[in-house]
Amino acid sequence: MSKKKDSKESNDTNDKEINQQETQELSVEEQLKQELIQEKDKFLRLFAEFENYKKRTSRERIELFKTANEDLMTVLLPILDDFDRALNEIKKFEDEDDELLKGVELINNKLRNTLAQKGLSNISVNEGDTFDVELHEAISQIPAPNDDLKGKIIDVLEQGYRLGEKVIRYPKVVTGQ
Repeated sequence: MSKKKDSKESNDTNDKEINQQETQELSVEEQLKQELIQEKDKFLRLFAEFENYKKRTSRERIELFKTANEDLMTVLLPILDDFDRALNEIKKFEDEDDELLKGVELINNKLRNTLAQKGLSNISVNEGDTFDVELHEAISQIPAPNDDLKGKIIDVLEQGYRLGEKVIRYPKVVTGQ
């Protein structure tokens, strides 16, 4: 009977060791699962951060191109003003040289079309429009010729321009007082 008892104790000890091994294996498995979950979480965060980085850099790049265009467009605006003045002067002497007028108009139109393709647009301002502080720059005020022109635009001294949605030069106007 002693052999049976020893064998039973031995089995109990073996069972306890097996249970401990299983418990240790389960805890190791749980630890591995937890580590896997943490690593997946880190990966997803890193991936999302990288996607945000790509979006941010592409926006910054587009903004940089717009800014580069803005500087160039701002430098070209006085040339557009000179073309307008030249055309007005040539039109005064239209009878003398039609070819000169046509040539200057062709060059003017080509320049304006090229700039329009790059996003430059004219802010349309007409005499008699209501003065808007958000859209116009008042250079001076003169007494209005009649009551209808009070607070309205009497003369446009310089055209305004937009590059995309941004105003790069406000129209300079004279208003009625």
